[in-house]
Amino acid sequence: MSEASLAWGLHTVRESLLRAPERVLELWFLAGRGDARMEALLALAREQGIACQAVRRDTLDGMAGGGSHQGVVARLAPAAPLDEDDLEALLDRLERPPLLLVLDGVQDPQNVGACLRTADAAGVDAVITPRDRAAGLTPAARKTAAGAADTVPLVRVVNLARCLRSLKARGIWLVGAEAGGESVFEADLSGPLALVLGGEGAGLRRLTRETCDLLVSLPMKGSVESLNVSVAAGALLYLALSKR
Repeated sequence: MSEASLAWGLHTVRESLLRAPERVLELWFLAGRGDARMEALLALAREQGIACQAVRRDTLDGMAGGGSHQGVVARLAPAAPLDEDDLEALLDRLERPPLLLVLDGVQDPQNVGACLRTADAAGVDAVITPRDRAAGLTPAARKTAAGAADTVPLVRVVNLARCLRSLKARGIWLVGAEAGGESVFEADLSGPLALVLGGEGAGLRRLTRETCDLLVSLPMKGSVESLNVSVAAGALLYLALSKR
């Protein structure tokens, strides 16, 4: 089990309080800051019995390591690893069409962290990766995620193709990203959706590719032939967000 971690920023800490208050161990906030957003956050934490301590700005700066903490830092207990059963329960609880990001064998921890950070910004409900031959929540991934590792559920599955078939059975549209696919600008990304991206270099594996409902590509107008997986994930997620 990993050690407790820190999360910072008004939005990030609020999401932690709403999604998993049992993981929030304590909270530090900027002494003297009394605006409405901070007061609402502190009220939420205190309602749940979480200790809140006023500290100086330099203390928060040190905790966040230069990150934009917006006057609040929380200490979070480590999250238990999520699996297929947890994913099913998460999807059952959703009251809106799900938006999922699937990473098929991304092995660079920094890419995983960057994808989590973008997923948090785009409102993704969960990021799904295979358990084997893929990077997990290493310290490098957590650092790059800048707090999103504690707000976006990361589900690690034993058999990715089987998981994708289960998503299809729920009516979730599987859209894979691959060179040679149809232009993403022509694709319907408005409903229950899982965007599926392949690993560095190799791209989508054969079974993953064959399980997708649709393969799309981002138009490449310059001299480079492909984008980093985290950059591609960001472009695709925000295109999907614009349709929802």
